[in-house]
Amino acid sequence: MDPERNAPHPEGSLSWRLSSHPITLLTFLGFRISSVLVYFLGLWIIKSMIMIFIITILLLAADFYYLKNIAGRRLVGLRWWNEVDPSTGDSKWVFESSEPGTKIINATDSRFFWLALYVQPLLWLLLAIFALVRLQFLWLPLVVIALVLTIMNTLAFSRCDKFSQASNMAGSAFYSGGLAGNIASNMVGRFFNRG
Repeated sequence: MDPERNAPHPEGSLSWRLSSHPITLLTFLGFRISSVLVYFLGLWIIKSMIMIFIITILLLAADFYYLKNIAGRRLVGLRWWNEVDPSTGDSKWVFESSEPGTKIINATDSRFFWLALYVQPLLWLLLAIFALVRLQFLWLPLVVIALVLTIMNTLAFSRCDKFSQASNMAGSAFYSGGLAGNIASNMVGRFFNRG
């Protein structure tokens, strides 16, 4: 019997078995890893640039959609989208987070999510440098597309997380302010009712 296998993992450790949504987590990680692997291994195994380009773009698009609409909401309770006002043409980012207390975020899901979110743009940046060093300028459009998609999701979820934390703090301050106001008005009311 393997003692490491039976030993309990601490909360938040990087073990997919501790995830609250293991299928969502594994699908999210699969999309994140597969686009980089297809590009990197495709350079050496598959000699068809068109095939690598198409498969990588499809995986990046699936990753972008899945992360933005499914994985972010299920794993960390965050979602974002962009709205355009038809009358003015102004673009506005909208951030959504789960209500405090309605969704408990699993520490393992959160660690996997944020780690994968920040690591993938770094990997694409390294692959861009690698393409430049090897003078493979034909691959740069693909790498730039990958960088734009991954950085956009990273920035949007970072803003969404900050917005969520600010909303939670404002909500708790508003709630505690209302509570303090109620206590103060009750005390003043009792003071004047005695006289």
